[in-house]
Amino acid sequence: MTRTNAREIAVLLTASMTSGEERAAEVLDRFFDGEHYLTLAEEDPLFSEAPDTTQMEYIRALVSLAGEHRQELDAYIEKYAHGWKADRLSLAAGAILRCAMCEILYLPDVPNAAAINEAVELAKKYEDAEGPAFINGVLGGFVRGETEKSE
Repeated sequence: MTRTNAREIAVLLTASMTSGEERAAEVLDRFFDGEHYLTLAEEDPLFSEAPDTTQMEYIRALVSLAGEHRQELDAYIEKYAHGWKADRLSLAAGAILRCAMCEILYLPDVPNAAAINEAVELAKKYEDAEGPAFINGVLGGFVRGETEKSE
């Protein structure tokens, strides 16, 4: 499984957590239960290959970080998505932004440009025509505003 596929799975799981009080560990354990995961491959080729240990650690880290830092991430979204409240975004857009921001803030092995590019590619798949530009703009502003001032 590629990092891109693992990222997409993490975004989907993050989106599924936005509507409930479930903890990341519970969502991850249930999702990667052997039988459940195998049935997903019939519906979507994304799930045709199970994550290896490295990709599973990455997925778990990203989903957990997005859940743990939800309020902080939503504050960043509202700061850089001028005029938008985080809870007014689509589930996909919110999850894409939260995961990319987690990569930028907490996963130093992921270059900022890669996090933004991958987020834009996911937006092309899950959002309408304006989604990729919106995601790119929010994340670009976020990187300039939050990471460059500490360098």
